Amino acid sequence: MTTTDPVRPQRQGTGRSLLLQALIEAGATTAAALATVFCGLAIAPGPGAAVLGVVLALSLSRSQLDRDRRGRIEAALVLPAVAFATLSVGWLLRHWPWVGAATFITGMFVSIWLRRFGPMARRAGSLIALPFVTLLTVPHVHASAGGLLPPLLVPVVIALLALFWVNVAHLLMKRMQLPMPAPQHAPAVAAAMRDGSPRMAASTRMALQMAVALTLAFVVGFVFFAERWAWIVLTAFIVNSGNRGRLDVLYKSGMRVVGAAAGTFVALMFSLRLGLDGRATGALILASLFMGVWLRPFAYAWWALFVTVALALLQGFDGGTPSAMLWLRLEEIAIGAVIGVSAAWFVWPVRSTDVLRRRLADALAALVEAVDPATSTRDATPFDDACELLVQVTPPFRVVRWLTRRTYPMQPADWADTLLACRSDAIAVIVRGDAPGKLRQAIGASRKALREPESLLPALQKLQRLLHECAAGPLSATAESPRVAASGDPR
Repeated sequence: MTTTDPVRPQRQGTGRSLLLQALIEAGATTAAALATVFCGLAIAPGPGAAVLGVVLALSLSRSQLDRDRRGRIEAALVLPAVAFATLSVGWLLRHWPWVGAATFITGMFVSIWLRRFGPMARRAGSLIALPFVTLLTVPHVHASAGGLLPPLLVPVVIALLALFWVNVAHLLMKRMQLPMPAPQHAPAVAAAMRDGSPRMAASTRMALQMAVALTLAFVVGFVFFAERWAWIVLTAFIVNSGNRGRLDVLYKSGMRVVGAAAGTFVALMFSLRLGLDGRATGALILASLFMGVWLRPFAYAWWALFVTVALALLQGFDGGTPSAMLWLRLEEIAIGAVIGVSAAWFVWPVRSTDVLRRRLADALAALVEAVDPATSTRDATPFDDACELLVQVTPPFRVVRWLTRRTYPMQPADWADTLLACRSDAIAVIVRGDAPGKLRQAIGASRKALREPESLLPALQKLQRLLHECAAGPLSATAESPRVAASGDPR
């Protein structure tokens, strides 16, 4: 029986279809965030509850922690406690900054280190990390008194409201058969570093890198930039979060600096020219977040640009002149980026090419299993998911290829692009279930070539040609077997 998710092929559609899919996702995410804000303001007037609600709604929607019943139960049990702990850390940062910084660093270290213990621990780590981001966006966020609930209960209720509205948005998307956002998987790089010698787990490496980066950012911020340390810490956190290797961190830091520079300039111009009041500023912040969520799948710089606009408007400019604040913000962002890149490159670094080859190996393994007549269920979802993870690590290598093509003819980006180019053909072959023996041999040859970079590209190119021939050729007797005909597969 064909079990391929009908939504998955849309990932490979035209630029227009991808833009529409991203627009739908952004609309659902923004609607959930807006509903959370309105409910939060009703029970606890003030910026603290609203900011916490927006950050939780955006992060939950992207992480897809509500994608199944188990995930919803885990989030409902753990997230309120984590939200409460987050505001407690915020209180520490206001009154005992160094204690608050140490607590924050410990929380972020644990959230990444837990990934090594399996899917449940990975989800718990995601739940721990989500609200802590709030403290980087607005360090002095806290629950205001005078609402319907005691301040201690506000973060618990806000967390549950964010989970509820994100779940409602996703259920409506499923009911309307709209494309769902793809779950954001933790970097699967542990296996990429196994070469027969005992080495530190990748999750531990990344946790240590994050801890070192945040420690340096807090020290530099508290000592030299006491009144504006948050942007340094925020940038160091962003460039190290979702670390997929040294090159990925360098690429992300560049996008962060470029996008944030443009975003800061735009926000300053809005504040200088328009003289925005509270409501207009709030509407502009939500519009900026919508644009950032919408355009993020196409380039990280868009997300950095619009999130920086939102943060700049949210934090204000403290009465300073726009031109002076522009250079101060860019200075803080650049310092945070340097700290983040330095930690990724010199503290137990993860090689980006190892990560890329691991993703290629996972995709090829999923493909060989999907076309194996002994085990195939004609389900293209595992291969499609593996390709989606491969897509996530490819952009930095494409930039390197553009910069160094003349100097280095062999480019890792060519490996990824060649396999991704035959993604739709592979899915067609999987669904039809008529892969010939020579195709399975080509897949095996490509997997073996992962150990030999010089022969990998020719092997993948041969695989691409065979997949295209099989997808375009007539159906074989296997594809017309009674079992397939009985499945009701419309061919």
